[in-house]
Amino acid sequence: MNDTKPWGYRWRSSRLLVVSSITVALFAETFLYGFLTPILSYMLEERLHLAPSQTQSYTTALLATHGFIGLVSAPIVAHLAERTPSQKKPLLIALAGCFIGTLMIALAPSLWLLFLGRILQSMAGAATWVVGFALLANNVDKKHLGQSMGTAMSFVTAGIVGGPTVSGALLQLFGYWAAWSLPLIVLVLDIIARLVMIEPGPGYSNIDALSKPAATSVPSNGSPEESTALLSDTLSMVNPDESGVESKHNLKQEYYRAMLSEPRVLTALANVVVVSSLMSGINNTLPVHLRQAFGWKSLLISTMFFCLQVPNIVLSGPSGWLRDRIGIRGPTVFGWLAMIPLLLLLGMPGDAHFPWAGGHAAGKSIFTSSLIALGSILPLVRGVGAVQLAYVVKDMEAKDPHIFEANKSNLRVFSMTEVGYSLGMMLGPLLTGSLFEGVGFFYMTVALGSDFLALAGYLALTRSPRSLSLNIQAVDTYA
Repeated sequence: MNDTKPWGYRWRSSRLLVVSSITVALFAETFLYGFLTPILSYMLEERLHLAPSQTQSYTTALLATHGFIGLVSAPIVAHLAERTPSQKKPLLIALAGCFIGTLMIALAPSLWLLFLGRILQSMAGAATWVVGFALLANNVDKKHLGQSMGTAMSFVTAGIVGGPTVSGALLQLFGYWAAWSLPLIVLVLDIIARLVMIEPGPGYSNIDALSKPAATSVPSNGSPEESTALLSDTLSMVNPDESGVESKHNLKQEYYRAMLSEPRVLTALANVVVVSSLMSGINNTLPVHLRQAFGWKSLLISTMFFCLQVPNIVLSGPSGWLRDRIGIRGPTVFGWLAMIPLLLLLGMPGDAHFPWAGGHAAGKSIFTSSLIALGSILPLVRGVGAVQLAYVVKDMEAKDPHIFEANKSNLRVFSMTEVGYSLGMMLGPLLTGSLFEGVGFFYMTVALGSDFLALAGYLALTRSPRSLSLNIQAVDTYA
């Protein structure tokens, strides 16, 4: 019997430390995505000495690159992680990559190094999401999984809000390196937590399980070990052959064929892409627009991100309750339609076509009020895509449990949502950046409003489930 366990094994492999480590990793990833946005103008113009007229183009390129690399990396990371016995090491590698990428961005003396750092950050971020949630699912029992996911999602939301809010304030109040010291410290703390953490699954608990693999069918005397070893050898000789692998491959193809031929799935993915495009598009254009329209610096720009996200956090719970009570379609269609006039109003201050909104006092008030109102409506559409996908899978599992096995279905739904989210993160900056530079901020909001109107019409015509007994806390962060 092997009792040699490392020092502090009990607390180092505890659910609390596993969840805490993953939660900090997810917080760091979302924190870093938005952290760069308010201070990027300063970096491009003051440190890299680029002309202000080039700032928007490079901001668009940098954010679109992040989305594209995440889109490509997520499936590759998932494929490699499936073949890794322990998920602690890939998560540690991802965090180390994120630290190096962040340091490269902070130190970057040239554009190519800035882009290289962002690419490394994006690859590491995709790995953190995929491997982190797999580790969470593998090491937390089912009755605690919803609570653990909900805790992780709360910190993810805090990272989304905190990144752009904190960076601009630190830059203006304390300087460049004081601003970058915070994410670097968070990453160092997370690396330490990851090194301390022991993954209880494949490491030590499985050692015990392998020494007694058939507890239900093997007596407690000494002879079973021989018969158990023989049984293991026999099983290994007849492990899945090519036909078994082919059967698994066919089941996977059938799963995606069934899902992607379902209109509700396509609607849900469209919702994911549009919400992600909206959020990444606002991140892309807001700093430059506010500087041009009102002459604001990083501190006030960060405050605007805070005004957008805080109502979203406060009202996410009531919005989820409303969806449970009356269904998904009604609140979502209303949300998209209500956001159209608010988005148009957001684009009017600073535009020459609307002199009544051009005064500094009036323009600032209109812009801030519109942004807060937009953040208040956002929970009605944000998270809907992932929730709808989860509902559809529940329906389809009941019809064909052979293809739609619960655990694999949930993992595949998560990967589909991740791909849609990354696609929006790539398309949003490309669309808004080109429109902002070509026709201005107001007409950019007109184009986005047209997309919202089209999506609202499609949602109104698509059948959606009214309500199911489903804990949506874990998926409600997604677009």
